[in-house]
Amino acid sequence: MIEIGGRSVGPGMPCYVIAEAGVNHDGDVDRALALVHAAKDAGADAVKFQLFRADDLATATAPKARYQTETTGAGEPQAEMLRALELPDEAYVRVAEEARAAGIDFLCTPYSERDADVLAPLVPAFKVASAFIVEPLFLAHLAALGKPILLSTGMATIAEIHDALAIVRGADVILLQCTSEYPAPAADANLRVMEALEREFGVVVGFSDHTEGDAASIAAVALGACVLEKHFTLDRTLPGPDHRASLEPAELAALVRQVREVEAALGSAEKKPTAAEVENRGRMRRSLVAAVDIPAGTRLTAAHVALKRPGDGMPPRMFDDVVGASARADIPRDTQLSSDLLEP
Repeated sequence: MIEIGGRSVGPGMPCYVIAEAGVNHDGDVDRALALVHAAKDAGADAVKFQLFRADDLATATAPKARYQTETTGAGEPQAEMLRALELPDEAYVRVAEEARAAGIDFLCTPYSERDADVLAPLVPAFKVASAFIVEPLFLAHLAALGKPILLSTGMATIAEIHDALAIVRGADVILLQCTSEYPAPAADANLRVMEALEREFGVVVGFSDHTEGDAASIAAVALGACVLEKHFTLDRTLPGPDHRASLEPAELAALVRQVREVEAALGSAEKKPTAAEVENRGRMRRSLVAAVDIPAGTRLTAAHVALKRPGDGMPPRMFDDVVGASARADIPRDTQLSSDLLEP
């Protein structure tokens, strides 16, 4: 079990739902604040952003990813696109304060040691983007800050995950199954990897969902995801790179409701009738009744006995006990059979 923002996260606890706002503020702090409230209204446990400096993250000539080209065009290099998505450090302080006042956890993914130091006083945990799982210096710096780490495993091999966990040994780590494609095909979600990660590393696991729709997220929760991260935006038609693969607020709210319904449906592993089933048992099960009018003194055969509702009389398991008994008195058709009416 891991504590994040005063919540216990782990098996048996409600799934910790992260509304990934990411860069869907498009460099506008007011839009970032609006995303905080949209995430809260949708019922998410946390709202997450990203902190980076374009000049530190990409060279001037680094090409865009394919999905970024599809959503924002090929006419500018990646660094220029990223620069338009930056927020100043003080904006994150303001957004974190807004989240605190709204009653939702503020999370943010750092993209450098400097970013992590800025965020350390503001976040209850660090989320590590998949690309950084192979960066030892960065991971060691995060671990030294003493906060839980949510580590996405997109693009990683089991060996690379082993190496990363060896670096952050001692930190509380949650491993997130993730497919680093935007949007990711559902067939590439590989949700069963969560079970493999849990077996291999003995850690809390979750799912960072880049697929379209909510089927993969719902399935992940049913399979035991303790953390669920899903991109969301105020408007999917906005021009930034991630809007297209994000849920809108009403869709996020619907996803959170479904997550909670799935958790309720998972219920208990103890097989016993529910209170409603106990009440329904007498109405839906069947009892032994007279199949025909039975005169007094008749020795009952199978033809004299039927099974009919309600189920509050002699149970079906007593069928063989009834056959061969004699009627003490006339028994009209459909009368529930009982020991008072029968002579063994």
